[in-house]
Amino acid sequence: MSSNAKKAILLVNLGSPDSPSVPDVRKYLAEFLMDGRVLDSPLPIRAMIVYLFILPRRPKESAHAYETIWWPEGSPLKVISENVHSLLKEETELPVGLAMRYQNPSIEAGISELLKDNPRLEEIVLAPLYPQYAMSTTETVMAKAQDVVKKLKSSIKLNVIRPFYNNPEYIAAMVENARGDLKNYDHVLFSYHGIPERHVVKTDPTGNHCLKSSDCCDIPSPAHEYCYRHQCFEVTKLFVKAAGIPDGKWSNSFQSRLLNDPWLKPYTDLVLKELPQKGVKKL
Repeated sequence: MSSNAKKAILLVNLGSPDSPSVPDVRKYLAEFLMDGRVLDSPLPIRAMIVYLFILPRRPKESAHAYETIWWPEGSPLKVISENVHSLLKEETELPVGLAMRYQNPSIEAGISELLKDNPRLEEIVLAPLYPQYAMSTTETVMAKAQDVVKKLKSSIKLNVIRPFYNNPEYIAAMVENARGDLKNYDHVLFSYHGIPERHVVKTDPTGNHCLKSSDCCDIPSPAHEYCYRHQCFEVTKLFVKAAGIPDGKWSNSFQSRLLNDPWLKPYTDLVLKELPQKGVKKL
């Protein structure tokens, strides 16, 4: 059904395989890892790494992991995203679309559907569903959406929602969601998805702040607007304050590193081995 709306919203999340089967996981990983903002090596080297070293083995391992978390309705991330989409549609009169950066529904499909259903559309509010900014999240969504608009030869304006890591309502929602688990603990570990250190350096607009000192995230800088590391640490600080977690009973770590390049530290798997040695039993 077409409408007269001039503005619409497009929610975009990471995406997942269409199923936990090995072929679908391989297709997903190929699209994900060949993104130059995820694996940012030159194209020939990226293709060699992905097709010669990762795809021959990784899809089978990942498919098994996906099977352990797959819901009857489908991929948890996709199902949750669809629920968010449905709830937002109840809160606004604007048309709301949903897309995934990788696989289905694609960003191109999401934008095309909004344009088809709303012929008078002038602006799309692009909402990457990532609290923090990173090359491999917010930036790649923005770039892909811009490429799609150019491909469709549309004059539509894209208005991108900035990272919401320090939004008070976001922090309050997380604290409320976790409150039942914060009644009896020795330590709270905030484990964020890791990214290569070079990604943080690449997105530093000043060129001389990020990772130049051990306390760079605490020193005010324009770089913080694009610094994933700083924004993760800020989430923790705001959460700890709102939840009343005492000093000394919390820490940060980063998980899911890939290959042998230095990624953001400390690494979660190593921290999990160290905490019991410090007397932590209830994590």
